[in-house]
Amino acid sequence: MEWFWPEGFYALVMIGSFAVGAFAFKLPIAVAMGLAAVLGGLVAGEGLPLRHLVEGTFGYIDTILIISTAMIFMKVIERIGLLEAMAAWVIRRFRDKPLVLSLGLMFMIMVPGMITGSSTAAVLTTGALVAPVLLKLGVQIHKTAAAIAMGAIYGMIAPPINLPAMIIGGGIDMPYVGFGIPLLVCTVPLAIVSALLLIYPGLKGKASDEAALEEELKRMEKTPITLRLFIPVLVLIFLFGGSGFLPPIGMPLMFLLASLSAFLTGAKWNPLETITDAIDNALPVMGILMGVGMFIQIMTLTGVRGFVVVSALALPAWLLYVGIATSMPFFGAVSAFGSASVLGVPFLLALLGKNEILVGSALSLIAGLGDLMPPTALAGIFAAQVVGEKNYFKVLKYCIFPGVLTAIWGIAIIMGSSVIAGVLY
Repeated sequence: MEWFWPEGFYALVMIGSFAVGAFAFKLPIAVAMGLAAVLGGLVAGEGLPLRHLVEGTFGYIDTILIISTAMIFMKVIERIGLLEAMAAWVIRRFRDKPLVLSLGLMFMIMVPGMITGSSTAAVLTTGALVAPVLLKLGVQIHKTAAAIAMGAIYGMIAPPINLPAMIIGGGIDMPYVGFGIPLLVCTVPLAIVSALLLIYPGLKGKASDEAALEEELKRMEKTPITLRLFIPVLVLIFLFGGSGFLPPIGMPLMFLLASLSAFLTGAKWNPLETITDAIDNALPVMGILMGVGMFIQIMTLTGVRGFVVVSALALPAWLLYVGIATSMPFFGAVSAFGSASVLGVPFLLALLGKNEILVGSALSLIAGLGDLMPPTALAGIFAAQVVGEKNYFKVLKYCIFPGVLTAIWGIAIIMGSSVIAGVLY
């Protein structure tokens, strides 16, 4: 009967209108969330709460700046040839060691997601880069796409940038500090298992076409690896690690300074074209974050947020865990970020007796599975595209086991967060 309370009705209206806008009318996720927020305010008798909508839009401005500047950095190191050169070096160096090579390629797939906080960025950069190589090395086409999709999701969740964790933490005013090791605990074991399941079996034999593989590697090696080529990465590592003796300049400025240092590499690249391409790729994610901010702000204004928290607290423990493992990925079909904000925040509040950082990290991991859920399935669809597969369900079939394992691992971390925290800290 709780859902017949006014706040329950408002929650149904907001979530329902969001789902209808995103699924039935195929509206952009950001627009659907914004319209749902407006409708929630109207139904609750708040009129058109412009002040709250504007405040919500800028609620994640720090995160938006991080992802935009991080995307610029990724595009810069892509344009100077570092990504292709490193991928070719890893393949040549470990070609006769398939186990190490499979783990190395999985890590390369993850890197853009780790830096930008976007699985789409990982799929469309290093995912698209290693896909033809994996196919020529003998990895089956659908397993190649599945490995790219899973690696992209784990990269999105891995440190240093995890947008779902930032959103969940922002919902309870928990700073994004101390998440590094917990996020590694969440993602590294799963990435290793996925690499062994999806990549390693195909690398144990001979390449399907040695001549084509050699031609591909030579193309990737058009930019020779030199120490100067690593200047942007070294600058970024120095800025990240210099918090003890450098003034606090913030992540966005760190990414911009590291990007500017690419002029010292000697490689030719067009700054205006690179920045335009980066912002164009980051716009959908930044728009979603603005929509999420409005949605959360109106949920708070109308009492829906408190209602969802109280409802989650009223669930028995076993049902709460089942709800986390199922509802967050399915809601993430529209947006992993939306799942983190709408469900992650109340679930974290319902689990406040446990270690908040570990719980928030595990919730972000489970929310990330939304990028595999139809009909949007961003990671799955784009991964299928980069290998030339039109039916992305053939790719998702190979993601089922790693996806279920991911949900189980996330729940296990939540349940054992106190024990794990005692070991880590």
